[in-house]
Amino acid sequence: MWGIVPAAGRGSRMQPLAFSKELLPVGSRKDGESDRPVAVSEYLIERLLEAGVTKLCFVISPGKSDILEYYGGHVRGADVCYVVQDQPRGLCDALFRALPFIADEEQVCVGLPDTVWFPRDALRAVATTSLNFLLFPVEHPELFDSVSFDAEGRITQIQVKARDAKSHWIWGAFSAAGATLRELQGLWAQPGRGDEYLGTLVNEYLARGGVAWASPVGRAYVDVGTLHGYREATRLLEAFKLLGDASLVEPVSARAGSPEPGTAIQVAFNEVRSCSKR
Repeated sequence: MWGIVPAAGRGSRMQPLAFSKELLPVGSRKDGESDRPVAVSEYLIERLLEAGVTKLCFVISPGKSDILEYYGGHVRGADVCYVVQDQPRGLCDALFRALPFIADEEQVCVGLPDTVWFPRDALRAVATTSLNFLLFPVEHPELFDSVSFDAEGRITQIQVKARDAKSHWIWGAFSAAGATLRELQGLWAQPGRGDEYLGTLVNEYLARGGVAWASPVGRAYVDVGTLHGYREATRLLEAFKLLGDASLVEPVSARAGSPEPGTAIQVAFNEVRSCSKR
């Protein structure tokens, strides 16, 4: 199974940085007897490996050789390759750069390397089906790609950073077969398209009879691409490190009804505040 890590973005919202935004230290973990900083992209890679990924493809821009130096050719047993997006042409172009490595019958998981989300194993819910989006509830869906879906879980629309977002569910990762990605690439390459955003391309795919599925099993999601998001991610990681994600994050299927936006994050923050006062 392949994991695609689109890491070609400029990270303009977090500048000035002396390194690629995907290597921004966020939180820490034990390395032997001592703690070490964790690059934000390591959280995505950890989750891709949890889903069964054995091969990773980083899509980088020409100036991001530090990512290659950081990860090298292997990560925790997974083989790693790199492709270059020579110009910033958006997420769709970045994803399709990896297709020469991927066979039609192979499964692919994709996430964003400047995000932190829980549960850690949520990608397992989508890793064996195509086309399936892992969804998270957020308080401000207008800042993301909001996903509407019917009672059977079929996606009906993806709204890209829409002020009038119809759903508080946003996609944070997805799975697809290699053949499905090629079908999307063929649609994207048609005259007049060249979509920058995956959401608009998937909407056209749906309009032409394609099917995409929603898996609303995510519980907490933070975009670390802004200073505010960086602070939120740090607090969230402190909470889950202290309490464990299983105690705060339950699959939606285990609950009656949908979670309130931001519930898991707020519970985590409240628990950290409570513990800090003891």
